[in-house]
Amino acid sequence: MRWWSVANFVSNAGTWMQLTVQNLLVLQITGSAAATGLSMSVQAAPALLMSVLGGAAVDRWPRKLTAAVSQALLAVIAFTTATLVALDRLDMTSLMVLAAVTGMIATVDNPACALLGNDLVPAEDVPSAIGVGALVFNAGRLAGAALAGVTVGFLGTAAAYFANGFSFLFVTAVIPFLRPAAGAVRHVVEKGGKDGKGERPRNAMTVREGIAFFARRPRLLALAGVTGISAVFGRNYGLTLAVLVTGPLAGGAGAFGTVSTVLAVGGILGAVLGARLRRPSVRLVGALAATGALLQVVAGMSPSLAVLLVLVLPMAVVESVSDTAGTAVLQTDPPAHLRGRVLGVWGSVGTVWSLGGPPALGLLMELAGPRGALITGGLIIAASIAAGHLLHTRCTQAPVILRTEALETAA
Repeated sequence: MRWWSVANFVSNAGTWMQLTVQNLLVLQITGSAAATGLSMSVQAAPALLMSVLGGAAVDRWPRKLTAAVSQALLAVIAFTTATLVALDRLDMTSLMVLAAVTGMIATVDNPACALLGNDLVPAEDVPSAIGVGALVFNAGRLAGAALAGVTVGFLGTAAAYFANGFSFLFVTAVIPFLRPAAGAVRHVVEKGGKDGKGERPRNAMTVREGIAFFARRPRLLALAGVTGISAVFGRNYGLTLAVLVTGPLAGGAGAFGTVSTVLAVGGILGAVLGARLRRPSVRLVGALAATGALLQVVAGMSPSLAVLLVLVLPMAVVESVSDTAGTAVLQTDPPAHLRGRVLGVWGSVGTVWSLGGPPALGLLMELAGPRGALITGGLIIAASIAAGHLLHTRCTQAPVILRTEALETAA
């Protein structure tokens, strides 16, 4: 688990370094902020349709082999991009194609690597392992963003892509040496197809089985609802807080950089707290999301940058713990043979939020301003979660009325 965490830190740092440089590269090629957003959407879009297929592949194929191959393919994409940049042959079309291929590979790589980490600890420690993963992700994000500027400044843009390629190769080299922990949930690869009677086995590796499980599982549907509404009306702090800081609070780019740093620190603290969770639940995720929404409402009323900074830290901590708890529920609730497909369904659903959330929030900001968007969004999140909780409570407490005739017959 320590080796896996180190490998993930290196990989995350390389990925965030490349993402940071990629945005700068698109701006350099086109001079358009819209093109930058388009490149990010092109990389995320394959998950909308292909995540369910990627999840099925993770359930069907040996997990270590799947993760190693996907990491190696991502390294090839990074090296290809680096070579094109170094030769000054990279144009916008090539960049978009490479971004789309990266998104396709990620539909397999993301669930494979997520579930591989869970195989390295006993079943009861999976929530803690997910918390450690969140900590590594946030630390890698900070390191990658910092290294991007240094690397480009001293070695050039191509060096960032080369570094990311080597980070993928490092993960690929570590994977063969990983061993499942005693007491870990075993991932048994089962073949699909039909049995001797011409019928499909009960645990056949079908995409439809994963979708059906997700749709019939109230806990997962509730988790999707809480996460979705929070993603659309909150948490896009890179957009809402940027406009709030540079607009009503009259701060500059440096002030927003300070806010972003506090958000990152809060994410790390939240990941540390999330790693201590033993029995995460959807109710806990909802309570934390509602708490974060109320903090968002108060942040929208901040009279100064100092007050906003005081509120941003707990906002980030609550968001991080909530995300860790939700991920733990998502990865432990389904049976082992279905977890890849459930994560695939979640990837498709999450892509809808990530693609549709920023435009919806941007429209809200146009109508209500940055303060109004934060306040309105927070109230919508908190009210929706409260309404869902009340509805669930009423449904579970509804008395069951038995007819007298049925009781007498039974007697």
